[in-house]
Amino acid sequence: MSGRAPQPTAASVAVIGAGIVGSCLVEHLARRGWDDLVLIDKGPLPDPGGSTGHASNFIFPTDHDREVAMLTLESQRQYEALGVQTTCGGAEVARTEARMEELRRRMTSARAWGIEAELLTPGEVAERIPFVNPDVIVGGFWTPSVSVVDAVRAGTLMRERALSRGALTVLDNTAVTGLEVAALRRGRRRLRAVLTARGRIEVEHAVIACGVWSPLVAEMAGASIPLTPAVHQMADLGPVDVLLATGNEIGHPIVRDMDAFMYERQSHEAMEVGSYAHRPILVRPEEIPSREASELSPTEMPFTGDDFAPQFARAREIMGELLEGAEIGYAINGLLSLTPDAQPVLGETAEVANLWSAAAVWIKEGPGAARLMAEWITHGHPRLCDPHGSDVTRFQPHERTRRHVRARAREHFNKTYGIVHPREQWESGRGVNYSALHARTEALGAVYYEARGWERPQWYESNAGLVERYGVAERPHEWDRRWWSPIIEAEHLHLREKVGVVDLGAFQIFDVSGPGALAYLEGMAANACDRPPGTSIYTPLLTPDGGFRADLTIQRLAADHFRIVTGAFDGARDAAWFRKHLPDAGSVRFEDLSEGMCALGVWGPRAEALLGTISGAKLSQAAFPYASVRDVPLDGIPTTMCRISYVGESGWEIYVAAPLAPRMWDAVWEAGRAFGLRPVGAGVYGTTGRMEKGYALMGAELTSEYSPVEAGLARPRVKRADFIGRAAYLEAREAGPAAVLRTLTMDSHADASGLARFPTGGNEPLLGPDGERIVDARGRESRVTSAGMGPSVGKYLLMAYLPPEFAAPGTRLRALYMNETFPVTVAADTALFDPSGARMRS
Repeated sequence: MSGRAPQPTAASVAVIGAGIVGSCLVEHLARRGWDDLVLIDKGPLPDPGGSTGHASNFIFPTDHDREVAMLTLESQRQYEALGVQTTCGGAEVARTEARMEELRRRMTSARAWGIEAELLTPGEVAERIPFVNPDVIVGGFWTPSVSVVDAVRAGTLMRERALSRGALTVLDNTAVTGLEVAALRRGRRRLRAVLTARGRIEVEHAVIACGVWSPLVAEMAGASIPLTPAVHQMADLGPVDVLLATGNEIGHPIVRDMDAFMYERQSHEAMEVGSYAHRPILVRPEEIPSREASELSPTEMPFTGDDFAPQFARAREIMGELLEGAEIGYAINGLLSLTPDAQPVLGETAEVANLWSAAAVWIKEGPGAARLMAEWITHGHPRLCDPHGSDVTRFQPHERTRRHVRARAREHFNKTYGIVHPREQWESGRGVNYSALHARTEALGAVYYEARGWERPQWYESNAGLVERYGVAERPHEWDRRWWSPIIEAEHLHLREKVGVVDLGAFQIFDVSGPGALAYLEGMAANACDRPPGTSIYTPLLTPDGGFRADLTIQRLAADHFRIVTGAFDGARDAAWFRKHLPDAGSVRFEDLSEGMCALGVWGPRAEALLGTISGAKLSQAAFPYASVRDVPLDGIPTTMCRISYVGESGWEIYVAAPLAPRMWDAVWEAGRAFGLRPVGAGVYGTTGRMEKGYALMGAELTSEYSPVEAGLARPRVKRADFIGRAAYLEAREAGPAAVLRTLTMDSHADASGLARFPTGGNEPLLGPDGERIVDARGRESRVTSAGMGPSVGKYLLMAYLPPEFAAPGTRLRALYMNETFPVTVAADTALFDPSGARMRS
């Protein structure tokens, strides 16, 4: 495996970077029939100098994020199969009661993913890990499957397997100097070749798996991989006789001192201490020194002792006598990759076709991420798990800027071991995109939550008086009411009783036009788009395997003019998917109108009467039926109105040019005085309103792992036109569902202390009547995908997929939340409020 191997002139896939991800990726591709691969790294093998070579290499498998947990568990399985994993067990210890509550939450996630775990008293922690001082902790979370792996050896073994198949050429000590791209007629670019210091390699695909150098390599093709190198300090304290006596690299369980933001793990005769407690130290990729200029390796930077001093003191505190006399030996400021949202960056880049990112992946996720990427490249979409949270195309343009990446990385570095609420909002990088209605909503006391840079009103403080009027109760536990307000439920009840106006300015709006528009959309959407002009179509987009890729509405404005409307969180991802599949012939024009247009929603029993006062058009259901789209002037302002509802009430989405949106709001507001109009936030639109109707949400209920058949969204017939995922969709219809989407109600909220609890919708597992974990025939766990109050039905609602034998109405199950179980019942209908939909069509 040397750089002296002849460089090929062509390859099917070039993988740039021979760390754990790149080395595993070539073997996973080879297994899937790719027989013409090249692996390139500017450093020498087996350790080319990236983060793989200095990482601490231990794995705690539990994560609240399902995607990360699945990648981690798959990685452990592969490390075990390679014979490079030592299972040692590990404890995450708490110094505070707040952390113990978090550890109870971790117990819930462990149960969801099938990971064995238990909570320990301080004494029980000390029994299993004798050097831990029980006097400074209040408890711990024990996972027997915590392991240590040899990632460098794992990478070597995977490369050797690919080589033995005759599928791989390895080029180490070979720098990539450029990426050659070709322009496509549809306005996108495609990768053509990888240029190295030794020549040109024409390729079908290239994967950037360069860790901290990934942004620089992507820039060679005009693409972006938004991450920043950041320092993670590690220091070996020793020698320690007790550790030396084990005769092993790892003879004791690993400790994560969570409230100190540190870990302690044996490394032969020393105790390695790693810290996430120091100040964020970010490095620009171009500032990373060359291997020749590095004392150790490019990603092992000089240790800054002043940053580590407080952690050294806390390490001595928890490990007591063990570290008496221990000195700092090997110590580094090791580099790792941080992204704007702390998730990996995987998939085909938005800017350049066939150029892939496999970056910001840690050792614990490496082999799993490699398998996912190999499936993605081979089949058009991964099969291991849904990559919704790690898809590189998820980022809006501002999120790809270095300024934004670094601001977010600074904020979340110290949250690596932090207690992060599922609804928690970012503080940095705010105020990027405001709706054209912002001045109006701000004046009404809007509390803004961010949606990929868009500031959306979540609720309005001006509606505080509605809380008493509707008798909405406060939640007793601080965690349950964090990032929540009773005003949300009061706004919901007011909308159901009278009328509300919702700022929908964060909608992502795309226009598709041209002579090929209809054929193009028919090939993308699962539901028929060949409907008369003036019609809106709700439709999923599917993956090649028949799972959900997107969930949106399409309005047919004219024979060759369509408007796509999708949510703020998925706008960039959906736009990349549409652009990827544009025909080369130029018969279709795709335009992003998200910033040039604005939308607002008016819903409620009085919506029709209200809008009738400022419109000369007939708005009755007979004249303007549900799902219709019309150009209607309101108070003289040109608008497009679509009679549709995500909250289950009669009303409209109103689209208007952004400069005219404030006038539109004012006209609606003034007319609404006589009808009791109130502003209503996304807390109703995105949670309480939709959940009462059983409407699924992309990224929560709707993922690539479930089909429309299982989500209850299959139409009676499948359209004749071919579309992405059609064959798999037909197979799913024939096979029937392995799980079905259901709404459940909580029968009791009382915890062990008698106080009410309200699950956050953070993947809480559902358990059978005997407390058993529920898993369907395809191995998918039943878990809470969404949770929220149903104010109109007086019940707290959960949504989840259940195997058919658990899904019958009236079935009583248990939901695990904060390590306590609560009784729940499968509802008679997915939509508890107005199941017939009569109100929307009234």
